[in-house]
This record gives sequence, structure tokens and C-alpha cells, in this order.
Amino acid sequence: MTEHLTKKDFKEKIFDYEKEKSWKYNGELPCIIDFYADWCGPCKMVSPILDELSKEYKGKIKIYKINTETEQELASAFDIMSIPTILFIAPGKEPRGIKGALPKSKFEELIKEWLL
Repeated sequence: MTEHLTKKDFKEKIFDYEKEKSWKYNGELPCIIDFYADWCGPCKMVSPILDELSKEYKGKIKIYKINTETEQELASAFDIMSIPTILFIAPGKEPRGIKGALPKSKFEELIKEWLL
């Protein structure tokens, strides 16, 4: 299942941007982070796809969601200007982002290419 992150969770599980000067992913498994808002139509289209992927890739990839309305500081820390914005993070690599709603097939392609 997808997991919702607060600022505190994010700093523990992903990256402590207040302490670290350069990017350092804290997780062991690759992850996908969905920056969304409840009122966003395209975000609502992506949500069930991410839920499916979280089941299909259980134990291989973590999938997180960040509500940009309640976690505005996290959104601004990553210069999130449009939603949905999806970050793909592989251990030891810089995060890569995509803006907009993607079909499941594109998520699967990017998971294979960027994360696994």
C-alpha cells in the first residue's frame, strides 16, 4: 500500500534536507514519491495506479504520497510547481521527476529503466 509522508517521515525515510547539504537518500529500496493534492483531477487518476504498483512491486519498491496542501514546506523544498509531480529515487542516484498523470505502462517502463 502507498504510504503518506509528513515532513518528519520524509526526513527520516527519504532525505533530511535541513541537515544534509547534498542529496543522500536514506532508504534501502528504490522509491516513488507522488506529490499530489486532494482537489487535483490528474492526481486522482494516478492514485489507483500507484496503489496497484505498490502491491505488484512489494518488497522491491516503496511508494509514498505527499499532500502538497498539508506539506507545503516539502513541496517548496523540491520546487514542486505543478501536480502531480512524481519523483523516482534509486539508492545512490539523484532523484528524477516527471510532471503530470502517467498511464500504468509508462510507470512500469520508468520503474524498470530508472529504479530496478
